[in-house]
Amino acid sequence: MKRVRLALITLVLAALLVTACGGGAAAPTKAPEPTKPAAEQPTKAPAAETKTIVLGFTASQTGKYTKESKEQVQGLQLWLEEVNAAGGIELPDGTKVKIEIVSYDDESTKERVQQLYTKLITEDKADLLISPYSSGLTDASAVIAEQYEKIMITTGAASDATYEKGYQHIFQVYTPASRYLTGALDALKKWDPNAKKVAIVYEKTKFATAVATAAKEYAEAQGFEVVLFEGYEKDTTDFGPFINKIEAAKPDAIIGGGHFQDGSTFAKQLYEKKTAVKMVAVLVAPAVPEFADLGDAAVGIVGPSQWESLAKYSPEAAKAAGLEWYGPTIDDFVSAYKGKYGYEPGYHAAGGYAAGLVLQKAIEDAGSLDTAAIKSALEKMDVMIFFGRIKFDTGDAHGKQLGHDMVYLQWQKDASGNLVRQIVWPEAAKTAEPIYPLER
Repeated sequence: MKRVRLALITLVLAALLVTACGGGAAAPTKAPEPTKPAAEQPTKAPAAETKTIVLGFTASQTGKYTKESKEQVQGLQLWLEEVNAAGGIELPDGTKVKIEIVSYDDESTKERVQQLYTKLITEDKADLLISPYSSGLTDASAVIAEQYEKIMITTGAASDATYEKGYQHIFQVYTPASRYLTGALDALKKWDPNAKKVAIVYEKTKFATAVATAAKEYAEAQGFEVVLFEGYEKDTTDFGPFINKIEAAKPDAIIGGGHFQDGSTFAKQLYEKKTAVKMVAVLVAPAVPEFADLGDAAVGIVGPSQWESLAKYSPEAAKAAGLEWYGPTIDDFVSAYKGKYGYEPGYHAAGGYAAGLVLQKAIEDAGSLDTAAIKSALEKMDVMIFFGRIKFDTGDAHGKQLGHDMVYLQWQKDASGNLVRQIVWPEAAKTAEPIYPLER
């Protein structure tokens, strides 16, 4: 009975097989291929993750610092666009980090700065910060950044004092104020060994006062007699009383100033009064492109500059100094800036771009977005970029800039009578002989 059942089952299976194959002889079957172990299965590379972080800062869209702040923001904006256009900052695991900016108008006031940096951190959830323009506003923002332990790269801010308060998260791009005008005194001594008297007239702001005080100490140490040392209020527009005091003291040189508005007004009124002095070195204003609007009053005025497009920072210079080179060349930066904004950048714009570049380098070196890792990368950084050498103090003045040096420009006329900036100090970097003494 069992054999009959087996036979019937065999016949049924055979019939089903013929039906499945469309009739006729049974189709040959192919043995299934063995399944490959999971390790041998072809894998598709996962798409690189993209993250977006928030970079917060304030800018002086109104108030007294509008010109300098505009330049700084334009430089930073150029850096941001280039980074994001390249897909973001790449981390070792392939993650691309894009950057979103959140910014507010600080109205050039400390009160607004502190309110807005608090808002940036607590409401806008800023991951990293850039400082506002000016030492006073930066000092106000640094308090907030440190309170919340947020990394802040400072640019447009040279005062030493901010970095002498024990802060651990604030890192300075600019040459400190204590070294801002000392080179002008070195130049004066070289150009005229017989020069003995110096008048120092300065704006009563945190930055300018720090520069003037350091310059006075340095001048006296170099054997100069400081015949006038006096500050003026930041809203001063009539420098007649100060010019009268200067003329009475009969100095060989005048140094000082403050920011663009007061510095350009001071230079103009010195020219109008035909003040007999051999050299004038003014803070900030000569480095702003609009200083050329003074016309003949600009000719011969010297200004310290954090950077000039004629400076000689390059991969070759970095190699000679035993430093790593990072980022675009000066020519690349200038070309990109001119292409976007239509004119050559000054040092305020370069400083804005440099702040972003330093932050980018720190993130890459850290290989992470962790605050502690980025902080450690900044502390170890010793690199040359188009802006110059970047190295930070890690001692008592934590975050103060140690590597970067000033250059000194002078407004001169070219062969066609156009006003141009030339580097006149230090001698190794100069592009033209100085106009000395001033001709009035």
